[in-house]
Amino acid sequence: MTDWDVVGRANYVSFTSYRKDGTAVSSPVWIAPDGGKLYFFSEVGAYKVKRIRRNPAVTLQPCDVRGKLTPNSPVVEGTARVLEFADSPRIRKVLNRKYWLLGPLSEFGVWVTRRQQASFAIEISPVGA
Repeated sequence: MTDWDVVGRANYVSFTSYRKDGTAVSSPVWIAPDGGKLYFFSEVGAYKVKRIRRNPAVTLQPCDVRGKLTPNSPVVEGTARVLEFADSPRIRKVLNRKYWLLGPLSEFGVWVTRRQQASFAIEISPVGA
């Protein structure tokens, strides 16, 4: 199993993107693998979305729900991109496969609050892929 696979199997991943001045900013996210890439959702106005658009270089490392890094876990580098709203249903299915109970509950909450258009799917490809 590769480091990329280990990160893709983690329940939470510390997603690190970079500010204009190069400062690293990390936050825990749910992540799900599909076709050799990793996916998660972020709010449309989130700073991580703005940082990805400016600089797509990111790192990922398994962590807990609060962002505490898992000891001795691999760190992988990736290239992130913000997907179109039209990709959201497919990516929601990818996340729901992995998070079979919490994923659909979270999706229901998004539907109830009518916030489907308030989040973007983020795709992360391994560096060099």
